[in-house]
Amino acid sequence: MPRYIIERAIPEIGSADRAALAAAAQKSNGVLAEMQAEKKQIQWEHSYVAGDKTFCVYLADDDALISEHAQRSGFPASVVTLVVRMIDPVTAEG
Repeated sequence: MPRYIIERAIPEIGSADRAALAAAAQKSNGVLAEMQAEKKQIQWEHSYVAGDKTFCVYLADDDALISEHAQRSGFPASVVTLVVRMIDPVTAEG
């Protein structure tokens, strides 16, 4: 499945406490479970929380599923970017 980076503009998310982050994750997981029950191929890998944004990594058949999840969950998908390649320190070894 293609991998996407989703930038979400969420004011003050970086100062949210653990309980608020857990509630957000539960809401997202619930929507994902509903979508998967509908045979839609979408999966959340992880997210980075920074300031007023989150950067989420998802696997999905297409970006329309990312938009659908954003709409259903109430979490904005401000920028959705398809990942075309990954590199890491080992890439330098050729």
